[in-house]
Amino acid sequence: IHQLLKPTVSPASTCSTSQTYVHPSIHRSAMSTMSCSSNLSLNAHSLLGSPAGRTVPPAARLLLLQKPPTGIHGAYTTSRPRRPSSHVTSAVSADEAPPTKEKKADSFVGDMERGTLAEESGRSDGELTSRWREMHGCNDWDGLLDPIDRTLRGELIRYGEFSQACYDSFDYDRYSRYAGTCKYAQDSFFKNVGLAGVGYDVTRYLYATSHARFPSFGVQKHNPSDDRMWSETGTFIGFIAVSTDEETARIGRRDIAVAWRGTVTKLEWIADITAFLKPIGQFGLPCPDPSVKVEEGFAELYTSKNPDCKYCKYSAREQVLAEVRKLVERYTGQGEEVSVTVTGHSLGAALAVLCAYDIAETRANVSTGGAKAPVCVFSYSGPRVGNPMFRERFEGELGVKALRILNVHDSVPKVPGIFTEAVLPMPLLRIAGALGLPSVYSHIGVELALDHKLSPFLKDVFDLACYHNLEAHLHLLDGYQGRGKEFKLGGRDPALVNKAADFLMDEHMVPDGWRQELNKGMVRTEDGRWMLPHRPRNVEEHPEDTDLHLAELGLAAPVTAKATAAATATANV
Repeated sequence: IHQLLKPTVSPASTCSTSQTYVHPSIHRSAMSTMSCSSNLSLNAHSLLGSPAGRTVPPAARLLLLQKPPTGIHGAYTTSRPRRPSSHVTSAVSADEAPPTKEKKADSFVGDMERGTLAEESGRSDGELTSRWREMHGCNDWDGLLDPIDRTLRGELIRYGEFSQACYDSFDYDRYSRYAGTCKYAQDSFFKNVGLAGVGYDVTRYLYATSHARFPSFGVQKHNPSDDRMWSETGTFIGFIAVSTDEETARIGRRDIAVAWRGTVTKLEWIADITAFLKPIGQFGLPCPDPSVKVEEGFAELYTSKNPDCKYCKYSAREQVLAEVRKLVERYTGQGEEVSVTVTGHSLGAALAVLCAYDIAETRANVSTGGAKAPVCVFSYSGPRVGNPMFRERFEGELGVKALRILNVHDSVPKVPGIFTEAVLPMPLLRIAGALGLPSVYSHIGVELALDHKLSPFLKDVFDLACYHNLEAHLHLLDGYQGRGKEFKLGGRDPALVNKAADFLMDEHMVPDGWRQELNKGMVRTEDGRWMLPHRPRNVEEHPEDTDLHLAELGLAAPVTAKATAAATATANV
């Protein structure tokens, strides 16, 4: 079976468009004397170690899905910009390719260091300022997807980067006493993940747990004398960020972004496989219609909390609603237009759909003065979440907008469900749900389907994990022009596809799984021993005003004077 599933690469002659991507670091080397190590380097000092991904068969790699890279993002961002313009040459080897003049990419995406890049590449502040509601789905993206609108493409890549940042910052080293945390402090988060110029500030990290009570990592990380820096069951799963004043002026409104990562830990796998439909009201989410049902595992992860864990004493749901409520109240009170944009990949896409529904249903996006912030979801490779009645409530009564981006060869968007919109028209599907037939699911929102086989940069392999990879989706977005149109690489570096995967063609000279930490974080002490060091950090506690904002939504008991005072102090800042 292992031999049958072994990845294979189709001959180059089968590719309709033959292009060879040569990474800029290769051009900076002397082509005739390039060593093997420099051939595989993205810069002079960031790629150490041998990735283990080559030894894992595709069937097993599917179980890993979007396991986060093990290294620090800054290891490859400090010496060069985040995404340099691409080099495309004729289909010859890197050793034979003559140096080419660096060409400005025909895409405004470029580097997240905005600066003048936006203006040079065609994305003017005025354009997005006047079109943000259109980008946010006010017309269900009618006329913007085929061919794809350049401004919309940039927005999709930006919010996809937010979800990718959740993976890149997640500490999954089972030997680390901090396993399960975010590696970085809130005030330096975007800088540490290579998005220093993105124009957002993180206001809160999100943590999740599950009713299932067993360790997420399988290794006891704490000695009896340890101070238990982290929980065995609670994990960092996303963040909330708000646009800065400068970015707000550029994009036309104050944007509140909620980003979720996908499946990594064992508890999250339980959420994935618990595919039973239950009324959404059973999980504490308000809904006047008992026929509205959602997948049990996703809802439990979203609503579970653990009083014994200081990071998960509030559920992920309570953390999101309290923070969104606070930010909407703050900025609408200043007379600003506000939007709420929720994004996620894989399991994170399912949580994004639940979260957006919850924000709208609880009216956390509506200020006490009546100002309403529109809610939108950008979902990447997400599974189905609920039944047809959930879809009707989501899109109809609540008016939440959702755009789903997927790879047509990825299996995750095709599950769960036996009776789905893929096999039955919606009227019949609704009847099937009303009759109580099992596993009746429906996708929500508008679909943007991509095909990795149209990219001349990617291998033709049987590897379900590659098909599902978020960086691969962002690469496909960057080159997508429209149905039946030639794939045309924009400003996003294709090398990012191989950050935690083995999907780029070998001729592009980018090693697989290249993003890793120097010596896997081990440092040599003064006495010559090697060890994992303590990480200086201040793990952010839950804000003291959480209960106050939950009480405003009717989700918490009467608030203490301490919480009220904290909220007042925050409002006066």
